[in-house]
Amino acid sequence: MSLQLGDVVPDFEAPTTQGTIRFHEWIGDGWAILFSHPKDFTPVCTTELAEVARLKGEFEARNTKVIGLSVDPVESHIEWEKDIEETQGQAVNFPMIGDPDAKVANLFGMIHPNASNTFTVRSVFIIDPAKRLRLTITYPASTGRNFREILRVLDSLQLTDQYMVSTPVNWNEGDDVVIATSLSDEEAAKRFPKGFRKLKPYLRLTPQPNR
Repeated sequence: MSLQLGDVVPDFEAPTTQGTIRFHEWIGDGWAILFSHPKDFTPVCTTELAEVARLKGEFEARNTKVIGLSVDPVESHIEWEKDIEETQGQAVNFPMIGDPDAKVANLFGMIHPNASNTFTVRSVFIIDPAKRLRLTITYPASTGRNFREILRVLDSLQLTDQYMVSTPVNWNEGDDVVIATSLSDEEAAKRFPKGFRKLKPYLRLTPQPNR
């Protein structure tokens, strides 16, 4: 059965460009993002890996580690990193898993046979400190990912874990949020001292509570 939201993600040991890791131990007590790319020395992935490297500080500010994977060996990753820095002006500053036997790819369901029997699809997994899967997004090989969107979702997950709120359509950091329907108006007034706008009994908006 495929990995589903809320599942504890598989643990594994694997070589990376920054040494061998045990995945759960590597995650530690923070958040993690694992993302796969179809193959080394491919054009779209070259741009993606550089962008993730540029955003590393943004992820770190959210107590989040990032790690990449493809079904090529570590030695190939290391050679590819030279091209990434040369063409994108950004060195890769996070580990990349070598997975030539597709062990990790199969654990996470990254190979979709109707797309390719050998290459991983462009998957993203957000994992929380309890090692549970909180989000997965899968893109076709031809479409580059929007890592600003992944940061936005990470912000939402971390916010909604802390407060009894959810984030509405097109929400960005600093926007109003939706109060959980399980809270009465009286409880909401106590929890959210900035007040709230009641559009419907089930739709109440309040300023982002941690700002």
